[in-house]
Amino acid sequence: MQHYLESMSIIKPFNALKPTATEAHLVASKPYDVMNRAEAKAMASNNAKSFLHITRAEIDMDDSVKAHSTEVYAKAKDNLNKFIENGTLQFEGKACYYIYTLIRHAKSQTGLVCASSIADYNNNLIKKHEFTRPEKEKDRIDHMMAIGAQTGNVFLAYNDVVTLNAFIAAYKNNNQPIYNFILQDDVQHTIWCVNDTDDINTITTIFKEQVPHTYIADGHHRCASAAKVAGLLPNNVDTQYFLTTLFPASELVILDYNRLIADTNNHTQNSLLAALAINFNIETAPEMVKPTKPKQIGMYAFGQWYSLTAKEFTYKTDPLNILDISVLQQNILSPIFNLHDQRTDKRIDFVGGIRGIAPLQQKVDSGEMAVAFSLYPVSIDELFNIADMGEVMPPKSTWFEPKLSDGLLTYVFENL
Repeated sequence: MQHYLESMSIIKPFNALKPTATEAHLVASKPYDVMNRAEAKAMASNNAKSFLHITRAEIDMDDSVKAHSTEVYAKAKDNLNKFIENGTLQFEGKACYYIYTLIRHAKSQTGLVCASSIADYNNNLIKKHEFTRPEKEKDRIDHMMAIGAQTGNVFLAYNDVVTLNAFIAAYKNNNQPIYNFILQDDVQHTIWCVNDTDDINTITTIFKEQVPHTYIADGHHRCASAAKVAGLLPNNVDTQYFLTTLFPASELVILDYNRLIADTNNHTQNSLLAALAINFNIETAPEMVKPTKPKQIGMYAFGQWYSLTAKEFTYKTDPLNILDISVLQQNILSPIFNLHDQRTDKRIDFVGGIRGIAPLQQKVDSGEMAVAFSLYPVSIDELFNIADMGEVMPPKSTWFEPKLSDGLLTYVFENL
């Protein structure tokens, strides 16, 4: 292990801005980027405590006001100040770590909430697997600069460390949580505060000595935005860290991320099936197809579900190209649909696996889209392998669920 000591993960506790125990369930909101403006407004309706008034302050303004305008960020700052002034949000009073457990459908996952080092991100000790879009980065940069805080928790993963798993399990068993509630999405959120100095030092030391790097699971734009704020304010100590929750790999589940295509690229049913038959074995299916193994792709088109199984030797076997989403791109989307860039082509849409398969068929049956593809999910090992190689997955390759709540623990730049 000694050869790693100069390049291990740097984390630290932080003085969280957080809601009172009695109002935490009212403050907690879904991440700012999983809903549109109308959905955010509906979620926060009749709830003046919702953290969406800070993360999506446009919901408190006329719809004519652009969501990314200076007025909206100023409103977010005003709302944050009001939440602090009326006691809805309060500072912990000292720098602490937090243990955060999410339970959905009896599946539990537990992570450590902390401040991670921007230097680790810049030096690729926090590994990436997605490209980011400048406009999405700018939104959160402007938001952070305006309100003096980072509200979006970044979801990181790391290879399991036995001693850390044992410490966290024991801490949960021996201490009472500060929050424990179920939100409307049926996800249970439970958080413990680690405020003892010896315990804090134990956690910090474990990461320094046993975790050489972490991986971005969900939050590439939040990471990139935080790094750019740090670059804009290099002398501000607080901005050189950012809010993260770190989960051991064994705790995580990745859901499928499915595709909708707006047209058939002039294919008839027969010509589409003929083109697919070059690289796939095709079977008609009596019901919706949710793939149960790699290299099986579900397709819905012309009122019929099909199961497509990639033929041997029709795809590459390196860590990136062996992904089902890569097989879809290289053997279907590019050659058959003339769709070469999923990041920019307006003919493609994406549906997270949390929504199930039914919305795919509904979109096609309604005429809004022409073809749907259901995919087998990426594994956490595949994600780690690709990030280790410095490669980038196709866009919208992974959907992690359940998601961390905004508003429960906020990282404030106290020296801004």
